[in-house]
Parts: sequence; C-alpha cells; structure tokens
Amino acid sequence: MEEEKKGQEERKEVEKKTRKEEKPPEKMTVKELREIALTLPHSGAVHDMKKEELIAFIKEAKGIPAEKPRSHEPKAKKVPLNKAELKARIVELRKEKTEALDGKDRKRVGRLRRTISRLKKKTRRAAA
Repeated sequence: MEEEKKGQEERKEVEKKTRKEEKPPEKMTVKELREIALTLPHSGAVHDMKKEELIAFIKEAKGIPAEKPRSHEPKAKKVPLNKAELKARIVELRKEKTEALDGKDRKRVGRLRRTISRLKKKTRRAAA
C-alpha cells in the first residue's frame, strides 16, 4: 500500500513538472521559473534573478529565440526631467496662468492648472 502511495505521489510530481513546462515562461510565477532554472546548468545565482532575467536565462538555455519588440511599444523612452528643470517649468506656467487670468481665458487657465498639478506630482516623484 505504501508503495502505491509513493508511486502516485511520484506521478503527481512528474505531471506538475510537465504542466509547468507546457506553460509559456511569461505566464509562470517566479517560483516556477526558479525551479526550472535550477534544473538547467548555470553559473550564476538563480535565486538572485528577477522574473525577466529568469525568462531570458531559460530561453537562452533551451535555445528559444528572444521575442522581437512589439510595434505598439515605444522604441525610445522619454528622458525624465530632473527636479530643477520641472520647478523652472512650473514657474513659467504660473506666469502664463496669471496672464490668462488677467485676460479672462478660462479654458487656458484650467489647462495650465492641470499641467502645473501634473508637474508638481512629477517633482515629488523625482525628489523621492
């Protein structure tokens, strides 16, 4: 009886492993990816890798070609402004806002107010 239980447990483990390997690496959890990466020959510390690094390592070890970047993703990221540049831009916009208030241009005032608010949030993030 005990042998039957052991046999069943072994079969369940084998089924789990095959199911994990059937899923694409992008859909797997980090824990599953680490288990697979530990079975592959490696030179670095697998436990220190992040999910993207694990996926790249597994694909490279199995000979799966890397995916091409999707066309809808931006190719070059915008360079974020530093805190001083953001503050300078806010000062400029506040001057424009006072001019718009004097000219009673309510639409422009609202637009400038929202832009200033967004820039202030960015300065808080840049300071952190």
